[in-house]
Amino acid sequence: MKSTLTWICAVFAGLACGGATLATPATGEPAARPGNPIRIGDINSYSNAPQITEPYRNGWQLALDEINAAGGVNGRRLEVIARDDAGKPDQAIRQARDLVATEKVDVLTGSFMSNIGLALAGFALHNKKLFVAAEPLSDVITWDRGNRYTFRIRPSTYMQTAMLVEEAARLPARRWAVIAPNYEYGQSAALNFKLLLKAKRPDVEFVADQWPTLGKLDAAATVEALAKRRPEAIFNVCFGADLGKLVQEGNARGLFAKVTVVSLLSGEPENLSALNNQPVTGWIVTGYPWDQINTPEHRRFVAAYVSKYHTPPSMASLVGYITLTAVAQAIKKARSTDPERLVLAMRGLTFGSPLGPVTFRAIDHQLTMGAYVGTLEQVGGKTVMRNWHYADGRRYLPDDAAVRARRPAAAMK
Repeated sequence: MKSTLTWICAVFAGLACGGATLATPATGEPAARPGNPIRIGDINSYSNAPQITEPYRNGWQLALDEINAAGGVNGRRLEVIARDDAGKPDQAIRQARDLVATEKVDVLTGSFMSNIGLALAGFALHNKKLFVAAEPLSDVITWDRGNRYTFRIRPSTYMQTAMLVEEAARLPARRWAVIAPNYEYGQSAALNFKLLLKAKRPDVEFVADQWPTLGKLDAAATVEALAKRRPEAIFNVCFGADLGKLVQEGNARGLFAKVTVVSLLSGEPENLSALNNQPVTGWIVTGYPWDQINTPEHRRFVAAYVSKYHTPPSMASLVGYITLTAVAQAIKKARSTDPERLVLAMRGLTFGSPLGPVTFRAIDHQLTMGAYVGTLEQVGGKTVMRNWHYADGRRYLPDDAAVRARRPAAAMK
């Protein structure tokens, strides 16, 4: 069997020979000056979620290297100071205080878990410091607890759930069950799915809910409880190790041979790797089929990433890259690191990304980055995404009236 590196090189055979440029854009600017750098403080769960955060770090490091090699931002070098929150909101706040007070960072970025993202958003508001939330998906980050200084990169829980509902509404299934981790992200995803699916399909009914504690899924009990209710389809929000345990137990008991599964995030490389070679077929998922996306901007990103790290990118890699790119573009537009000028620059900011042009909506500070929607199939003994399409985030955002009904008026100023 080929090694991982050999396989990756095979995927991109001919890319370099075809004359594709890799990392650094030719800007004509002088090299970034070593003095007086623009400082960015990144806070993430580097120690307790390395399967997510290390690829995320690789992504922003790649963008950082490209930006500085091309002359920096407005002639100044970017510098990232990364801190570990250990998966704890109070630790994230301690790190944020130190980054602002001691390290004098100009911008804060990062976070993976929604509770940590919300904690840092509150810190940003209190301290009037720009915070770019990279990976947390909680709707309340940009809506109910949104604020002037917080912007979000990844498509939200609402957005990705709406993408899946579009597919779920076409299924003949009427009896649905839901399994979601019992915290804000899982609760929001389940609520969104029920409301949006009911709006499209008033005939469906939800016959079972399962709310495991994150990281502590009792797979046998969960699968047994779901099977007893005889659903025709299941909406799953579990991810990581919990997803792996759920699939293993569901396969062993034959549950997934009898029902259709619609599953949030399960097509992302981070979650496919958690399956531990358990076969999954026919699930409708959001994900990231990195090796099948053939646009020029994405090919350049993947080629540069593989060249630098000798491993394929994950969704977190892509998010890290876009996060740092967004910050650099905002500073370039503002021609300043003043938080108030940065907020104004971020609102409505459009910039290029490996997924094409994306924009921060002025009304709720949500980036229009989309997601890939497809099905999981078995190819060569591996579970991969097939029959996918890119769901542009612009199509799945609520209208302005819906945002105003939930977002604080002060956050609009």
